[in-house]
Amino acid sequence: MPDLLLIGGATDTMIARMAEKFTIHKLSDGNYPAEKITHVCTNGHDGVKPEIMADLPSLKLISCYGVGYDAIDTTEAVRRGIVVTHTPNVLNAEVATTAVLLMLACYRELLRDDAHVRSGNWEVNGNAPLTRSADNQTVGILGLGRIGQAIADKLAPWNPTIVYHTRTKKDVAYKYYDDLKAMAADCDVLICITPGGPSTNKIVNADVLEALGPQGTLINVSRGSVVDEAALITALQTGKLGWAGLDVFEQEPHVPQALRDMPNTVLLPHVGSATIETRAAMGALTVDNLLQHLENGTVISPVPECADM
Repeated sequence: MPDLLLIGGATDTMIARMAEKFTIHKLSDGNYPAEKITHVCTNGHDGVKPEIMADLPSLKLISCYGVGYDAIDTTEAVRRGIVVTHTPNVLNAEVATTAVLLMLACYRELLRDDAHVRSGNWEVNGNAPLTRSADNQTVGILGLGRIGQAIADKLAPWNPTIVYHTRTKKDVAYKYYDDLKAMAADCDVLICITPGGPSTNKIVNADVLEALGPQGTLINVSRGSVVDEAALITALQTGKLGWAGLDVFEQEPHVPQALRDMPNTVLLPHVGSATIETRAAMGALTVDNLLQHLENGTVISPVPECADM
């Protein structure tokens, strides 16, 4: 059987399906026949380090569990004729739900009011302070791709005004901004769902955060690299930004103590797509790409850079 290198974890179901067609070698074991590896199964966090890719002369396919693939050098992969796949679409709805969850938790002070009840303060000191309504807000979406559109759709019951910023204008009814800072200045909420990588590194900087303002809310369900984390901490501490709901961080799983200590943050451990149902669908697509490529050389969901390969 052909040889597959597994980078990171995989579910029992995924491993069972792969083991029917491949001899599986785990990177974590530290011993694998580099010259014989034809396929790699990895994830969006671990990716494939450049030195590992360079050490696999027979590599034909990298199947990534996750929609983000910035930890894989696709330019080098394309140069070498290596196809890279990912798992789009099957997680759109779940990540969109997480974005809406974070937005509502910030607006309605979910953590604060939960603590108010649990601590006994409601009984002793009376009602909690009022919160803000999430209705009729202007929501800016940074990265109006498949998940961005799903977020806009899921926000519809709250009657938002949707605006967006992407590299190029799209054929949609929402207002387009070619300047992110200008959009932030017009928004109540900025939701980040743009891909990671050098082109978006710290695109949400101090100027954008200040434009969003003291009554503004930042939601990040994309990549931690998209937001300048130091600038975010400063903006939240000084009141230049009101709230932040974060599912991703620059150096995760490390989360700065300052973010953990602030009452105006809601923090999740990168669980945007982490439901049983969605992760099962992602795992199935990851393996489907491997098996189809082994069978006939084609794949189901190549990354855009590999769409014509």
